[in-house]
Amino acid sequence: MRSITRATAALALPVPLAVISLTTSPAAATDDSAATAATAATDDSDDDQPKWRKLTSFRISPEAPHQNDVLRVLLHCPAEANHAILGSTAFMLKGSWRRYREVGVGLTSRGFGRRAVIISRYAPPGDHEVRMKCVKVSIHKPSGLRKVKVLSRAALPLVVREFHIGQYF
Repeated sequence: MRSITRATAALALPVPLAVISLTTSPAAATDDSAATAATAATDDSDDDQPKWRKLTSFRISPEAPHQNDVLRVLLHCPAEANHAILGSTAFMLKGSWRRYREVGVGLTSRGFGRRAVIISRYAPPGDHEVRMKCVKVSIHKPSGLRKVKVLSRAALPLVVREFHIGQYF
């Protein structure tokens, strides 16, 4: 027989409480309404979701890339979101006049997403900021109009280092 340590005892889940009937008649206590009240008390609703499902976060690696590097972006949005938008001045493309570029990321049903983004050789070295928006995109089928609702935002600093040919050797 295994003994329970303090660490596993602290992680044990509490025993669910039974529904107590306040009626005094025995017929009312055996009624189906008490059973449905007990199942309604144990059902999970949207308010009982874990807090991590509502968080907005993302991570970029490497943290201090060179020009001409590939960034790996891992992100999490709230469960209602179906798309994420990453934007930064570090993502600018060769020959483009736009200094700020946005990149879309598709999300799984649980709100996770990943994407590889290339930092151009022509992106200016120095401090940049990467901004993320978690959005819910819905399309009106008859008219084809898109409605974008921003659910949450997050931002991270990014330092782009100057390109050196020695980074490949």
